[in-house]
Amino acid sequence: MEFGITFKGVVEPDRARKLVAQAEQAGFSYCWFYDSHILWRESYPAMAMCMEHTKTMRFGPCVTNPNTREWSAAASLFGSLAHQSNGRFDIGVGRGDSAVRVMGRKPALLKNMDAFIDVVKGLIRGEERQYGDVPNPIQFPWATGYELPVWVAAYGPKALDSAGRMGDGLILQIAEPAICKWLGDQAVEAGEKAGRDMSNYRIMSAAPAYFGDMETCREATRWFPAMVGNHVADIVEKYGTERADIPDSLTAYIKDRKGYDYSKHGQSDNPYLDFITDDIIDGFAVLGTPDDHIAKLEKLKASGVTQFNIYLDNGDEENIIDTYGKEVIPHVA
Repeated sequence: MEFGITFKGVVEPDRARKLVAQAEQAGFSYCWFYDSHILWRESYPAMAMCMEHTKTMRFGPCVTNPNTREWSAAASLFGSLAHQSNGRFDIGVGRGDSAVRVMGRKPALLKNMDAFIDVVKGLIRGEERQYGDVPNPIQFPWATGYELPVWVAAYGPKALDSAGRMGDGLILQIAEPAICKWLGDQAVEAGEKAGRDMSNYRIMSAAPAYFGDMETCREATRWFPAMVGNHVADIVEKYGTERADIPDSLTAYIKDRKGYDYSKHGQSDNPYLDFITDDIIDGFAVLGTPDDHIAKLEKLKASGVTQFNIYLDNGDEENIIDTYGKEVIPHVA
């Protein structure tokens, strides 16, 4: 199992430089950034900065989307960062959540997400692409043949199909092993049906981690189930509430959910947190003692998860990285 960390755009540059260096030394191999340019500062300058303070760590957005940037500009940005880092750059892609919803816009259609992935990967590889209303074919004369790894964030059945057909990996913002296996298996099956070799397909569980007594841990991470509520609603609403393989806790969670303030996305002062129960928090995050973390991560690994990506949004970041490096990663990785 690989380990990653994820920053919001609010982390100060001096601290980000220190945290990525600490994380790389501790055994983390990925550093991801939220890509939501209105709520937080633009993430790509921060990635470029952090690349200069690491040697092996990989970087990327978790996640970008087809609607924020013109596609050739996005591909040029990604290809340039891949070149600058000596090939240490991936991207996570989704339909668009806070980056577009905060403006009152709708997420991209799945067919557009698929096309975006094809265009971006092709241009960075050095191939010619023509898309949308662009009248002329486009090709980067400076391309080096880099094969951009793409992780797709998906939950509903059609999105999971896209993830299996188009992605090199799947992003799941939840740390419940049974649900990760259920969703991951569907993406792998979709890829196999499309004739792809899925033996090296990767599955990420992205979620907060926190150490301490359970009451403290739950209060520190209560924001997270609210942040991913739209995605969980996709699971319940698109699969129906009568399926035996959907946990009762998830259907109850969606039923009691009253709304979400995207101006407070991913923040502990979001007004829509009262409906989140302890069992939901426990399922969504990795909490407790180092032994508790190891036990849950072993279950995630057994469920097919290949990377645990910690959302460093709760405070105590230096201690979390240090404890993972000394007491968790050596036992799980």
